[in-house]
Amino acid sequence: MRILVIEDEPALTFRLQQVLEAAGFAVDTAYDGEEGWYLGDNETYDAVVLDLGLPKLDGISVLQRWRDAGRGMPVLILTARGRWAEKMQGFNAGADDYVTKPFEMDEVVYRLRALIRRASGHAQPELACGPVRLDTNGGRVSVDGMPVQLTAQEFRILSYLMHHPGKVVSRTELMEHVYDRNFDNDSNVLEVLIGRVRKKIGAEMIQTVRGQGYLLSEPPPP
Repeated sequence: MRILVIEDEPALTFRLQQVLEAAGFAVDTAYDGEEGWYLGDNETYDAVVLDLGLPKLDGISVLQRWRDAGRGMPVLILTARGRWAEKMQGFNAGADDYVTKPFEMDEVVYRLRALIRRASGHAQPELACGPVRLDTNGGRVSVDGMPVQLTAQEFRILSYLMHHPGKVVSRTELMEHVYDRNFDNDSNVLEVLIGRVRKKIGAEMIQTVRGQGYLLSEPPPP
């Protein structure tokens, strides 16, 4: 899953990026409202962490521009402004959740995971497809009850497919959601990683739909 963090404090941005990447996310960052708005308007994100007190363009204006343009990705507002009136302003602009500074890093991770689950129609933290289980909160994967170890990139690929079971996901869509904007999309890394995930969860779980992409579905009964 791919996250955009828009925060003007470099130390906090760096720490958020570290924590979110350790939690299995691909992360892009922006330090002012104009750059953040541009990225959110032109790139694909599963969720955004948005500060309100940004230089060049404030967070509320960034959010309103996205919503007016039909950009529907979940947005978690992160700010030092704790008054209810300011929270209401954020929600009225289209925010999905709100965390007030200071905060626990784990809280941001859990809230983002919940926002992404709900955006794809999942209410429970555990996703299941056939024998495969993915615990979105703990970042754990199992097959037939046995734990499976995945690299960060493998986990992001499986997580995106598990959030969209039964849907054909194109190569472009998958890359947009599992890699940051600096990734070389001309490489064959994605195909290699898909092959590794298949070996770990069962080759029959991820089908290649010729000319269209990849499909995660329950294997047919024996």
